[in-house]
Amino acid sequence: MGKKGEKESVWDYPRPPRIEKVNSHIQVIFEGKVIADTGDAYRVLETSHPPTYYIPPQDVKTEFLHQNNRQTFCEYKGTSNYYDLRVDSRTSENAAWSYHDPSEGYRPLKDHISFYPGRVDACYVDNELVFSQEGDFYGGWITSNITGPFKGSPGTEWW
Repeated sequence: MGKKGEKESVWDYPRPPRIEKVNSHIQVIFEGKVIADTGDAYRVLETSHPPTYYIPPQDVKTEFLHQNNRQTFCEYKGTSNYYDLRVDSRTSENAAWSYHDPSEGYRPLKDHISFYPGRVDACYVDNELVFSQEGDFYGGWITSNITGPFKGSPGTEWW
């Protein structure tokens, strides 16, 4: 991870994606509850995408996550499983995902949980509010030090 405040262009990120251990303070908030809180996450860096953060399950209030039938396949990481997030009477469908059996090279992500910033109330990296990557497929976390342009917005499907 770059030095705090140092700009990172998503066009300098590799393909295939790279995993980095980070000790940043990561939080996910939904319906007034801290759903995830860790200083022990991984981030995945892939060309043209803001980082995605993967949080160890012991640092997530998994009682609010309900696995659904949705799955997607990443040519690098393997098959992902999705979760609806339910707190009180509010539900956010497909708010999070994880890899139960990730591909070789991505094994550290096993059962770690990543959240779509646009499907929860707030995500933070070191107390900085995260912006969501455009589109409804990628779950990138945009902070002030991450520069694009980013894949995901209309017209970027074939980049």
